[in-house]
Amino acid sequence: MIIKDWKKEDRPREKLFSKGRLALSDSELLAILIGSGNEKESAVEIGKMILSGSNNNLGVLAKTSFQNLLKYNGIGKVKAAVIVAAFELGKRSMQSKPGSEQKLNSSNLVFEIMQPLIGDLEHEEFWILLLNNSNTLIHKWRLSKGGITATLVDVRLIYKKALEFGATSMILCHNHPSGNLRPSKADINLTRKVRSGGGILDIQILDHIIITNQGYFSFADEGEF
Repeated sequence: MIIKDWKKEDRPREKLFSKGRLALSDSELLAILIGSGNEKESAVEIGKMILSGSNNNLGVLAKTSFQNLLKYNGIGKVKAAVIVAAFELGKRSMQSKPGSEQKLNSSNLVFEIMQPLIGDLEHEEFWILLLNNSNTLIHKWRLSKGGITATLVDVRLIYKKALEFGATSMILCHNHPSGNLRPSKADINLTRKVRSGGGILDIQILDHIIITNQGYFSFADEGEF
């Protein structure tokens, strides 16, 4: 039975219209993105298969590649693109605060902003968060993208960007794809190197935060500064 043959109140779109988004299951929400099924399965059934292939975990599904979605019968490039785009918008919405400035006065706030961006990546990225004298975020910037265990950091580029935006302080941030929260010796040495460079320019390094999918390590919170 195709979705058009279902009772109106059971069809995902109609259910959304009449009962609201919270009334829909994960597979029904996916079905709305998918739009239509194939010759054998409905859009809801395809949604269930996609979820099953991700251990029924939306966090896992959010990391599924475009190519992996194409393996499902009934999912072409357009539908795969819609699903990938929907999850990416969800990630970005988690780090947005419309109509308000972001004051970064705790490591947890930095984690909330950066985890959706780099927490579930399979490679390392190093980001710089630039702040003004009231600790308000004025710019965040990916300095480098590396491999599974490391990424290169050019200290000169860090301070060039800080001066460009007139930042008075900054927070360093990078991820550990391995899930290990402890800083490596290279992390510690880099932090010291960047901090020493800021003394002459009067730009303070407030923290260096290591992000994983499940948590974070703050140099400042752990007394490493």
